Amino acid sequence: MINSKQQKIWEQEYRNPQLVTKDSKPQACTLRFLKFLRKQGFVFENSSVLDLGSGTGRNANHIAGVYGARVVGMEFSGTAVKLAKARAQESDLSVDYRQASIGEKFSFTDKSFDIILDITSSNSLNRNEREIYLAECARVLKDDGYFFVRALSLEGDVNAKNLLKKFSGTEAGTYVMPGIGLCEKVFTREEIIELYQKYFTILKMDKDTGYTKFQNQSYKRNFWIMYLRKRIG
Repeated sequence: MINSKQQKIWEQEYRNPQLVTKDSKPQACTLRFLKFLRKQGFVFENSSVLDLGSGTGRNANHIAGVYGARVVGMEFSGTAVKLAKARAQESDLSVDYRQASIGEKFSFTDKSFDIILDITSSNSLNRNEREIYLAECARVLKDDGYFFVRALSLEGDVNAKNLLKKFSGTEAGTYVMPGIGLCEKVFTREEIIELYQKYFTILKMDKDTGYTKFQNQSYKRNFWIMYLRKRIG
């Protein structure tokens, strides 16, 4: 069952964007991850990719079109799904976009995907949803599969610290975006390592910096970038 309150927030966000972008180009962090996989000798053709929080399809469509992978996109917003499908059709691409929450059981069989992407999508999950998300990602990822995560970092992020102070959420390390109502989680280094190591081996971990535009003002944001592989046994 889709959380209707959160779905309403994301629908409004994609209809009248304040945080997300409707850019059709893939994100730079995604391109760097794909380059990393090529260096590992990964064969993309006919591989299976799950894009969590696929938005308007900027990453999923790129991977399907350039690399020939079979891509599934999971997205909360029906508005975003419609736009992603339209963009895929315009480019004559076959991408399976589905409206679903990434904080609930996935409708895929075990070990279905070679790659999973989570690019700042799971930050809006609550604690219980995050546990489901982690277990489901581990379940549907193949034993030799890769998992790419970009998540909000607390370290060195002045904007995050201000939001936590002024608009703190009900769970530790969360804040509620003013004017939107979206709750987001920011992670310390120790928190995010502990969280993902339950299921995955960390191959590479870096900190990245970007800018978020909100109410016509740009804010510097810090992110954790993690390249993961499923922990076996």
